[in-house]
Amino acid sequence: MTGGASAYAMAVCVGSAAWLAAARDPGARRARVLFVDEAEVPRRPWAGLAAVRVFALERREWWCVPVAVLLAALGASVLPLVAGAVAVPSVRRWLRGRSRRRARERGAEAVTALCGAVVGELRAGREPGQALLVAVRDAVAPDGALDGAEAAVLAAARFGGDVPDALRKAADGPGLGGMAGMAACWRVAVDGGAGLAAGLDRLEGALRAERLRREELRAQLAGAWSTVVVLALLPVAGLGLGAALGADPLGVLLHSPGGLMCLAVGGLLEAAGLLWAARIVRGGEAA
Repeated sequence: MTGGASAYAMAVCVGSAAWLAAARDPGARRARVLFVDEAEVPRRPWAGLAAVRVFALERREWWCVPVAVLLAALGASVLPLVAGAVAVPSVRRWLRGRSRRRARERGAEAVTALCGAVVGELRAGREPGQALLVAVRDAVAPDGALDGAEAAVLAAARFGGDVPDALRKAADGPGLGGMAGMAACWRVAVDGGAGLAAGLDRLEGALRAERLRREELRAQLAGAWSTVVVLALLPVAGLGLGAALGADPLGVLLHSPGGLMCLAVGGLLEAAGLLWAARIVRGGEAA
């Protein structure tokens, strides 16, 4: 790669980072300038770098852009830029799906912890409503895993509302299906006089057993996921090996008819293989 191309790629990357840092929150900056005395605003010399870091962590799909720019500069072609633009929404969708799965896992763990905390408070001699208040406030709410569902439950428990109905509505949240079991235990205890602590204790045991099964299944599928990742990285390793041997794999792939055909067919086969392997593993997880 020539020196001009290197300087161009570096300028593009630096310009992109500066633009992202400046565009992070223009409204807040304008408000500070208009309504706050400039002398009163504390100056933070590393605020720009902090904004870039926050943006990089929250918008990780945009990491595809500098990689595409670098590949475009190395191969002297616009095709990597097109591929990077196409990859951004796909990576965003994958990251959002992973965030939803993690939210469901946190919600299930929060419900399990809530059951255990309520059982502990009941056995300590508290009334059911007071036990639920203390458990939600002290054991679960600081985590934020209930995602706002605790507000209706707290209101029902504090002001004598329909606690089972509030628990049943809260069960619609991600990973909070166990709260429907809590609602059933609460309803049976109120209507039939059964022991609430015993029912919640059995529910907690069932939720913990389900969590252990999920963790065991995830551990068994870790090898399959590792194989999928290795297979996905093999073409990249092949390109790096070809460049290390003195060949020009990017030039061949991006600037010759045969290379373009191989790139298109290889990309389709790579995508199909990844989707098929992921489907197999997901099927195992669902089972």
